[in-house]
Order: sequence, then structure tokens, then C-alpha cells
Amino acid sequence: MAFIRNLETTISWDTRLIGIKGARGCGKTTLHLQHINKMFKKAISKALYVSLGNIWFSNNRLIDLVDHFAKQGGTHLFLDEVHKYPDWSIEIKNIYDEYPSIHVVFTGSSLLEIIKARSDLSRRALIYELPGLSFREFLQFETGFVSPSYSLMDIFQDHMRITQTIVSQIKPFVYFNKYLQYGYYPYYREGVIDYPQRLGETVLMIMEQELPMLRNVEPSYIPKLKQLLAIIAESAPFVPNVTKLSERIGINRQTFITYLAYLEQANLIHLLYRETRGIGLLQKPDKIYLDNTNLMHVLGTTNPPIESQRETFMINHLSKVATVRYSQQSDFFINNTFTIEVGGKNKTRKQLHGLNDAFIAADNIEHGLGKTIPLWLFGFLY
Repeated sequence: MAFIRNLETTISWDTRLIGIKGARGCGKTTLHLQHINKMFKKAISKALYVSLGNIWFSNNRLIDLVDHFAKQGGTHLFLDEVHKYPDWSIEIKNIYDEYPSIHVVFTGSSLLEIIKARSDLSRRALIYELPGLSFREFLQFETGFVSPSYSLMDIFQDHMRITQTIVSQIKPFVYFNKYLQYGYYPYYREGVIDYPQRLGETVLMIMEQELPMLRNVEPSYIPKLKQLLAIIAESAPFVPNVTKLSERIGINRQTFITYLAYLEQANLIHLLYRETRGIGLLQKPDKIYLDNTNLMHVLGTTNPPIESQRETFMINHLSKVATVRYSQQSDFFINNTFTIEVGGKNKTRKQLHGLNDAFIAADNIEHGLGKTIPLWLFGFLY
């Protein structure tokens, strides 16, 4: 059975205009092609896949291609890498308005600004975000083991039964460290040995091409951004001293905070705040993490501290399904209600004293008890 991403089953494919954003390498193109193969195998002339990064578009317009496609009876247009096409949002709006028989699905960088685009696609398009592989998806990718995802409340309330079901079929710790090292981006399947180099090249492409193109970052500032990311990789998670760090890399405080926001929008880091209301480019974060543990292995030390990997794994998965805030007493404050402390199998509740709805996410245990939950189980949130 072919591996299908969780997002594929949640997209409302009948909608006339669908946008799928995501970090480079997370599998957007594969999602396109799998859906075409699934739905149009017997009517392939009805669907057209187009990469807008193709050199053909240097001398040809998308709208002309669509006009020809519609006249030939085509109905479903799949556009990849729209951010590489000038004025992409205007042409897609025109296609939507002028060709009512055409359904459009477009993909692009996580840096795409749908709402701020020059045309108003926000009222027309249904937008989804494709993340990297969850631990659950990685297990399916590696072994064929199929499990549903579980909500946060499922895990809080029923984790003992859930882990019994999973562990009776597969041993999560055979794969967990592999996932932390190289399991987040699907292209690891092309070669684990070459994966660090490929991931490093992906990061460089985001910084050297997508940030200048989609955030108008001056190319002369890119070396400073690389330096900033290296500093974060060396010490994340950490509470930043914005003034000292901005001085260290030679930019002013406001530019530094703006760059942090860009790196988060590019899915390279997570910014954690005490308050989620009113977050803007003027507010400094209370804590900074890399986006996922794979980046820790490539951008940081050869063997990142396990404590940092655990916390990074948690915020990466939690942030896909919940609002995550900085907690002074513990690690994470979730949905303005729940507190989660991350640690090893012997982690105590000392830090959680006096807190209601507080849980421990413990590493190196297959099964939990009460409010102590296996860390790996949070990898089944999506």
C-alpha cells in the first residue's frame, strides 16, 4: 500500500481553489502527484500538473496554457512552486474568475503570503499547511504500520489504552532515535547517508533564494541570517538576549527580531512567547527552538543534547495542533490550560507542584501511568 500523508485525507478536494503551503522538502509535489494518480487514473486528460519553476514559463503565460487546457476539456489544474512565477496570485485569481469549470490546487513555500498577495485570494482559496513527517507517519513510511492520529485530549485521557494498542504491534524505540536524527523530511528515503548534505542544501536554498524572493531580504544580509541560525543551533532552546545577539552579528535590534520572524515563517525555528495575543514584529520571543530535531543534527553539534531534542520534538508536534506558550514554571503551556514538563523516564512532578492539568512527557518509557505520558506518543498528534 502506498504511503499517504495525513493531510491528504483532510483536504476538501472538491473546493475550486486550494492552496498548500509547506517547507521545502516536506512532500508537497508528491502529495500533488499521488492525488492525481488516485483520482484521475482513468481520466488523465482531465488533470494537468505544472511546475511553475519550469523554464518554459520564461516566455509563456500560465493563463494561455489554462485557456488551451480548458478548451481540451481539462477540469483540474495542479500548480507546483507558484512562488517562482511572477504575479502568481493575480493569474490564479483570473483563472478562478474566468474559468469556472477549472479546479485549481497550488503549492508553494511556507513563506507565501496569501492574504497580503496583490490579488485577494484569501476569500477564494482554502489554505492548508503540509508539515514534515510526524513520528506516526515516519513509522508508517518505514514499516507499513498504520495507526490513526490522536487528539491531545485523547492522549491526556486515554494514553494507557492507546500505548497498549500501539506497542502490541510495533516497538517505537526501535525507530524513535532514527526519527529524531533523519525522519522529518520525506526525502531521507533517497539516502540516509546523504541526508545531512541534502538538508543543509535545503536550508541554504530557503535562505539564499526564498527569503530574498518572498521577504525582500537584501542578499547582503543573508550571511548575517546564516550566522544567526548557527547561533540558535548552537544553543537552542535558549532565552535570547536580543540586544547582545543583535550586536554580535552586527544588526540593529528591530532587524534582528524581524529576521527571527522570517526564520520562523520559513519553518526553520520556533519562537515561544509568554503571551500569544498581540505578537508582532516588535515583540521579542521568550525562548527559541529549531523547528525540528533533524535541523539540530545538521546545523548544530554532531550529538545534540537529548534534553534539547526532547523539547524540540514536543514543540514541533504540539504546535501543529495546539497553541503553545512559554511557561516560567515548566516547559510548555498549552491552549491556555495544560502544562507539560518534558524529561527522562525518572522525571518527577516537583516542578509541577500546585499546577492543575499538568502532565509529564517522559522519554524512554513504552507505557505511562496517570499524568505521566510517553514522550513518543505525542508523535501521533497528526
